[in-house]
Amino acid sequence: MQRVVLKFGGTSVGIASHFAGAQALVLSRAKLDAKPPIVVVSALTGVTNLLVDYAALPGRRAALATQVAGRHASFASEIGVGVAPIETLLAEWHERTASHSTAAALPPAERDHVLAFGERLSAALFAAGLRARGAAATAVLAGDAGLVTDERFGAAHPLPESAALLAQSLGARGDIAVVTGFLGRTADGRVTTLGRGGSDYSAALVGAAVSADEIQIWTDTSGMLSADPRIVPEARPVAHLSFAEASELAYFGAKVLHPKTLLPAIERGIAVRILNTARPDDPGSRITATADPSADSWRVKSIASKKRVTAVTIVSTRMLLAHGFLARVFEVFGRHHLVVDLVTTSEVSISVTLDDTSRLDDALAELEGIGRVEVREGLAVVAVVGEGAPARLGLAGHVFTLLGGVGIGVEMISQGASRVNLSFVVREDDADRTVRLLHRGLGLDAEVGERSAAN
Repeated sequence: MQRVVLKFGGTSVGIASHFAGAQALVLSRAKLDAKPPIVVVSALTGVTNLLVDYAALPGRRAALATQVAGRHASFASEIGVGVAPIETLLAEWHERTASHSTAAALPPAERDHVLAFGERLSAALFAAGLRARGAAATAVLAGDAGLVTDERFGAAHPLPESAALLAQSLGARGDIAVVTGFLGRTADGRVTTLGRGGSDYSAALVGAAVSADEIQIWTDTSGMLSADPRIVPEARPVAHLSFAEASELAYFGAKVLHPKTLLPAIERGIAVRILNTARPDDPGSRITATADPSADSWRVKSIASKKRVTAVTIVSTRMLLAHGFLARVFEVFGRHHLVVDLVTTSEVSISVTLDDTSRLDDALAELEGIGRVEVREGLAVVAVVGEGAPARLGLAGHVFTLLGGVGIGVEMISQGASRVNLSFVVREDDADRTVRLLHRGLGLDAEVGERSAAN
C-alpha cells in the first residue's frame, strides 16, 4: 500500500502491553508501505473521564489534577520512555489548573482546552516510544495540522477547508506523525473537541485528506460483532460489511465505531478495517462501499440496540388530509437541535424516538400547540442489520413471532426506510433479552457452533 492511517483507542495506548503492541504495528507498517503511516491516538484509557469530572466538579479539582498528572508520569515510566517527553505538557497542565476556580464548572471553551490534555499527553508519549525504537516520529496537535472547526465547543464540526489544510500539512511528511484524535481548533486558534468518540472521526478525516489506502481502527475487539459481547457472549466478528451496514450498527449502539467515522471514508471510497490491538493476527472486520449479503437464510449480520430512548407522539385530527403537518413538527425538532432516530406515522399521529432529550422540554411547549403530545421514557431501539434483510420474505414475521412467544411487546416499528435495517422499539428492560433471543433465533449463534465443531 501507499499509506495507511492507524487509529489507536484508549485501551490500545493506555495499557503497557497493548502500547508495545501498537508501537510494533506502526513500525511494521513503516517498513511495508511506500509512505510513513499516520497515527491517530485517543487519550489513555480512563483519562478523558477524569478530565470531564475535573471540568464539572470544582470541589474535586485539586485531587483530579494531581491524579491526571500522576497517571501520565506513572505510565511514562511503565512504558520505559520516562517523564522527560511530557515534562513541558505537565508543567502547562499544572499552570492551567492552578488558575481555575474551585467554585464553578468550566465554561465550554475552557472545558475543551482541559479535555485536550488527554490526547496531547498520549500523542507525546506515543511519539516518544517510537523514537526510542529508532523511528522518526513527531506528536502533532490536530488543529495545528489543519483540522479547523466551527465554534461549537464540545461537539465541533470540521470546516470545509480542513481537508486541504490536513493534506498540505500531513501528506508529504517523511516522518511518522502521531496526531491527536478528538481535537480541532477554531479559526482564531482555540482548541475544540469533536465529541466523545471523536478520535475515530479524526482518523477518517485525516485518511480522507491524504487519500489513504485504508483507515485502520485498532481497539479491544476483533472487529464489529454480531452483537454486543456483554449481552451475547457468543457474538462473533463480521468479516465484511458495507458502509451502510456499519453505519447503521454504529448509529444504533455498536460501541466499536463512532457513528461519524464513516462519513469521510464513504465520500472518498476508503476502506475501513476494525482490528484488535491485543490480537493483531485476527482478521477483524473490513468495511467497504459494498458487501455481499450474508449467506444465511435471513441475511442478517448483526443485532444492535440503543438504550435510554424516549418516544414522542404528536396526535392531531387536524393532520388528517392536511399538508404541512410533518414539516411543522420536524421544524420544531430541528430548531431545538433534537436528533430523531425512528419515525412512524398514521393518518392523525406521528411518533419519533430521541436518545438526547436535553432540549426536549423547550420543544414540548411548541409541539403542544400542534397537537396532543405523549412522551414515553425507558425505551430501547433494537436494529436487525444486514444488506437486503428487511426485504427478506418472512423476516419481520419471524422476528415478531419470536418476541411475542416470550411476551416482549413492541412499542413502535420502522421498516422500509432502509435496505439494511429493520428497527423497532421495546421497553428498555426487555432490550438485552430481545438481542439474545434474536441472535439465536436468526441463526447468528449457529455459525459459532459450526466453527467450533469444525475446529
